[in-house]
This record gives sequence, structure tokens and C-alpha cells, in this order.
Amino acid sequence: MTSSAIPDWLQPLGHGIHAIDTGFVRPRFDAAYLIVENGRAAYVDTGTNEALPRLLGALDVLGLARDAVDHVIVTHVHLDHAGAAGSLMRELPAARLVVHPRGARHMIDPSALVDGASAVYGADEVARTYGVVQPVPAERVLSTEDGMTLDLAGRPLLFIDTPGHARHHHCIWDERSRGWFSGDTFGMSYPEFVTPRGRYLLPTTTPVQFEPDALKASVARMLERRPLCMYVTHYGRLDAVDAMAAQLAEQVDAMVALARPMQAVPERHAALKQALAVLYRERLRAEGSTLDDARIDALLEVDVELNAQGLGVWLDRESRDSGRRA
Repeated sequence: MTSSAIPDWLQPLGHGIHAIDTGFVRPRFDAAYLIVENGRAAYVDTGTNEALPRLLGALDVLGLARDAVDHVIVTHVHLDHAGAAGSLMRELPAARLVVHPRGARHMIDPSALVDGASAVYGADEVARTYGVVQPVPAERVLSTEDGMTLDLAGRPLLFIDTPGHARHHHCIWDERSRGWFSGDTFGMSYPEFVTPRGRYLLPTTTPVQFEPDALKASVARMLERRPLCMYVTHYGRLDAVDAMAAQLAEQVDAMVALARPMQAVPERHAALKQALAVLYRERLRAEGSTLDDARIDALLEVDVELNAQGLGVWLDRESRDSGRRA
């Protein structure tokens, strides 16, 4: 296949791995991955229902039949990662959906998942953005266990439990590329944030299960394998893993430090948003970014909103836990 035959939304990354730009929000914002090994394939994350033509189109570009797909793996069940899973499974007769055990019931019956997303975004926005989230028959769902290995045509894929962003999150180790498919556990790094010092990475504290200590412990566990790269959903393959992991941990601590004093601040959500926007601008400036404030704010508008919501939920949970211990 010549490079001219590959559409711009499909990016070969080596080792039989391709990033599929799902088209969610803006270009190069949300990735699904297709792993191909000995004529068999597995997806990691799916994007939303609008990604379905690209997800299936990637098979066509690579000359793979739909029954060549053995696994549809979701790192966790947030809808920007798993929203198209049910629709995709309907097109793949040989595939099983692979999901964290805490997320399996939400793939079988997505009603509570949609209700949770509606509480964050609003019901109209969820309907507009995600469409109808299709259920997956229970007999086609495989729940993982910590340390489980799945075989893809002789290629082992190892799953570990990685709470911190969400309790229904696992990450997948690919020995062939020495990389982790990290979902949101290893944060977000948009291509627009390439700086003279490399890619800028920031944590995602999307509601409702952000746990800073658990997140840092999950990343530390991933680093034990000395990975060469991370495949993040937002967006693409990241190298210089150790430096980025240190950047991630430092920012988790900074976000916690700015949030804690705001527990009882009036208009807390607005205050959190303002503080986060300042933090991210400062970090980008320190990395040498030349983007102006307006451009940074526009690129991070959704993330600042969601991170502030997630920090607020975490503050309230921490306050309740502390009250119970008193």
C-alpha cells in the first residue's frame, strides 16, 4: 500500500498499529487504535457513533474483512472512548468486547452510562453528540482481570487495573511495541501543544472518579515495564515517557494544591476553571509554547470545564470522607 492510499485520518505508527482520528470535537483530538497481527485485528477504544465509518473504513484501507477482528477493547466506558462500541460490534461477527469488570454492565445496558453523561453535559448535548448508544449482548462481553493476557494471533496483550481517572479503567501493554494503550490514565497531549521541549501533557480529572493518589500509583505501575511509548486517546503516540510521566505527576499535585483551598469558596466551579486555565497557560509558557492565551483557552475550553467539575466532585468526596473519619 502506498502512503497516498492512506487517508489523513488513518496514521500508521509502526508495529502493526494504526491511529484512527475519530473526528470527535476537532481533528487529532480523539483516537481509536487498530492493531493488526498476522491478518487478525483488534480495536482499542472506538470514539463516538460518528466514528463508525472511519472505524470500518480502516479495515477496508488495510484490506481486512470485518470477521478478521477478534477484539474490540475499551480502556474505560466514558463515551468518547466507548460510545461506538455497541454499533461497531454489530458490524463485526467474530469480535468480543473487552472491558474492565466495573464497566461491563454499562456496555450491556448503557442506560445508566447515558444518564451519567447527561448529568455532566445535559441530555440534549448527549443526544446530539453521542447519538443512541447501542447495547452489547452479554454473551459477547469479556470482562478483564488484573494481569490477564489476551492473545491476538500470537501477540500478547496484557491488561492491568489502572484507577485514578476512573475506577472502570484498565490499560493494555503491548510487548511488541513496548507501549501502553493508556486511555486517559496517562493524561492528554494535543498535537497543537508541541513545544521546543516536546509534547505538553496534562492530566484529565473528568468527573466523577478522579483519585490523585490512585492515578499516580497507576502511572508508576505502568513505568515499571520501562515503556518506550504511550498510546493516548487524546492524542496519539507519545515518546519521552519518563519526562512526560514526571510532568503528569507534578501537574496532578499542582491541581490538587490549587483545588484544596477552594472547598468552601463561593462560585467554586468558576474559581476552579480560572485557576486551571492559568495553570495550563503557565505550564505551556514554561515549555516554550508560542500560542497566545486566546488560542490556549480555546483548545482547552472543554478540558478546563470537565477538569473543574471533576475536581469539585473530588473535593466534596474528600470532605465527606474526612467527616466520617472525624
